Amino acid sequence: MVVTAPSDESVQPAVRGVRVDVGVASDQGRRDGNEDAVLASGGVYVVADGMGGHDAGEVASGTAVEVLGALVGTTPDVDEVTRTLRDAHERVRDLPSGSYRRPGTTVTGVVLTEHEGVPCWVVLNVGDSRTYRMVGGVLEQVTTDHSEIAELVRSGLVPLDAAARHPRRHVVTRVLGGGATVVEPDVWLLAVSPGDRMLVCSDGLTDELTDARIEAELRAADGAQEAADRLVAAALAAGGHDNVTVVVVDASTRRR
Repeated sequence: MVVTAPSDESVQPAVRGVRVDVGVASDQGRRDGNEDAVLASGGVYVVADGMGGHDAGEVASGTAVEVLGALVGTTPDVDEVTRTLRDAHERVRDLPSGSYRRPGTTVTGVVLTEHEGVPCWVVLNVGDSRTYRMVGGVLEQVTTDHSEIAELVRSGLVPLDAAARHPRRHVVTRVLGGGATVVEPDVWLLAVSPGDRMLVCSDGLTDELTDARIEAELRAADGAQEAADRLVAAALAAGGHDNVTVVVVDASTRRR
């Protein structure tokens, strides 16, 4: 399921002095279907990666981005984004379950807003999908993975170079929906820097490509859509074992 819109004036975010160029690409890879969902319109740029079996995962991710659609065209603060994520959690939890495994979904991305007159990204994350920022040609992961392997690496129990091969690398510790009664999303403000290139992606990208390869592909692409297409093509060429979804958002500032 993909919910998106072309990056023309009608879907520009409601933040003065900032324009965006948006690229979206998705592929099911070697899976039978695509359980990722995207919202990339009106200042909201998120990717959700569903789980719980094909039908349940697709519905869970689609439900999450549907709820987050309430933020399109607004300039929300951190509390508003947090409340919307908790609403999405409740909506996904209420979905019917046809098995012991309840529907759930990761979600990550950015919402363009203003804070005290300064353009900012509200960064949001639940799960192991990722949001990155590239500025000055340097790529940085700005979200923290909610996964067992990430916790093991942070604690020093597993070396970083062994994480990609660890048998627990796909076990997430936070999701929207699933079995948890409440969810604690990561939500915070990040000031927009001139020339920001934001990357939002499911783990189908990061399981196949290193951060160094992702940075190289982003550097090689002129526009946001070219960047998104290059990344998905590279992930598929590297194996494409999972659904892979990418949103690239280029932000440019102008005088008010």
